[in-house]
Amino acid sequence: MERESSARTLKTTETTLRVIEGLEALDGARVSELAEELEMAVSTVHAHLATLEAHEYVAKEGDEYHLGLEFLSLGNYVGYRKPAYETAEAYTRKLANETESRAVFMVEEHGWGVYLFTYSGEHAVWTYSTVGKKVPLHVTAAGKAILSKLPEANVRSIVDRHGLPAETVNSITDLDDLLSQLETIRERGYSYNNQEQLDGVKAVGAPVTDAQDRVIGAFSVAAPANRLDDHEFEEVLPSTLLGIANEFELEYTLS
Repeated sequence: MERESSARTLKTTETTLRVIEGLEALDGARVSELAEELEMAVSTVHAHLATLEAHEYVAKEGDEYHLGLEFLSLGNYVGYRKPAYETAEAYTRKLANETESRAVFMVEEHGWGVYLFTYSGEHAVWTYSTVGKKVPLHVTAAGKAILSKLPEANVRSIVDRHGLPAETVNSITDLDDLLSQLETIRERGYSYNNQEQLDGVKAVGAPVTDAQDRVIGAFSVAAPANRLDDHEFEEVLPSTLLGIANEFELEYTLS
């Protein structure tokens, strides 16, 4: 993934990060394959891989290099770095069990929505994990819930940085429309995703905050659109979701 760089960034570090991301994208690769993918010299790629291997961030299996388990240790640390996260995991699981659907807890970082925890209830259609995946905030229920708790200046800054790309024909692509919807979410206390991220999937989201009303993240629950009637989508799921969010905030503030 190409990123804008400033005069203060180190090209060597940027190259190492590209190598890491390239290995992930290719699900492991030989030196020549990775060099071709990244459009770099084979010698450069090999030098970065050798350094990463020496520090156990890369493992060589035959002729292929793969990301090492050292990243797993770092990931576990990041996932529970803040005290609120461990509490959020328990309530994400509870939300999945109570709704029998797909439940997630999302946080914002660098203007992206990042899935921190995902759990699938008994009747969830899909069960794969998206932990760590980054998505645009404006197309998800949890993401819009988070945006609703941010100052408008912060929302505008995020949009300036990442834009409002359309994931489906229902995605919001106009800033004024987004700001109007965020105001409604603030008044209502929860958000909707009506097939705005994935065709055929609806979701409801609710933000959670600390004692100073600073947003921690947001819970959301999703289900196939053809399984949700209006009553469940507009009343049942929001009620359950708000109950979970309130329980989380109460436990977190008292802990």
